[in-house]
Amino acid sequence: MVPPKTLFDTTTLECSKLITQRYSTSFTLGIKTLSPKFHDSIYAIYGFVRFADEIVDTFHDHDKAELLERFRKDTYQALEEKISLNPVLHAFQLVVNEFQIDHAYIDAFLNSMAMDLTDREYNCDCYEEYIYGSAEVVGLMCLKVFCEGDEAMFERLKAPACKLGAAFQKVNFLRDIKSDYHDRGRVYFPKVNFLSFCNKDKEEIEADIQKDFDDAYVGIMALPKGAKMGVYLAYIYYLKLFKKIKKAPAAQILAERVRVPDNTKLALLLSSYIRYQFNTF
Repeated sequence: MVPPKTLFDTTTLECSKLITQRYSTSFTLGIKTLSPKFHDSIYAIYGFVRFADEIVDTFHDHDKAELLERFRKDTYQALEEKISLNPVLHAFQLVVNEFQIDHAYIDAFLNSMAMDLTDREYNCDCYEEYIYGSAEVVGLMCLKVFCEGDEAMFERLKAPACKLGAAFQKVNFLRDIKSDYHDRGRVYFPKVNFLSFCNKDKEEIEADIQKDFDDAYVGIMALPKGAKMGVYLAYIYYLKLFKKIKKAPAAQILAERVRVPDNTKLALLLSSYIRYQFNTF
């Protein structure tokens, strides 16, 4: 946990917590199962990521490119000056400076958000760049917090952390393929035509996602005790969602958004906690 030095620090961290609670019940649930010392830091990272994503996905009546560029400049000013009157950026800079998070991760993330400002079909290179910037580096930021300065541990767990972020993002893409296409004009998967998307296309994507999940699991098991339960819960939740998507034919994925009900999320939390307590992951 970033030690709050002032009432302002504490208040900005609480703002990031509120943002997380309002935007993502699943992520909030996952954070609550982390050691309390990690809560503020992960909330701060989520708040930053959420607001950047909000710019490119929501503010249709505004100049998104200008807003994102302003957000980028304000971010780096906050990091340099170690203060911002934007509570999200102030909380984020506390975490980045406390845990020495590489600014290259922030660059990659903001660049991926900029990629979303144009409607496009992604080729293989753009797809990999987007996955890295939008998901993998977010996992690496969180891993920096979990490792608490242990660089050897961070280096060991970097690759699995990237795989987990990639798996989560690709599941999101598959779940949201309909809305991404109709609402935003985006098709993230390379060589996939939304209008001719079929079961074969879906199965190829699922095989790639399954490999990411398998590679990520090893890293989850090697996480520090205070982080393992929360990350494992996120893994289990996304795996459950992935399994539901796999059962659905391509036509259903194109027609509706597959969801995991809230009561199922609570059941996953309970079962994951029991497995964690008895070390039966």
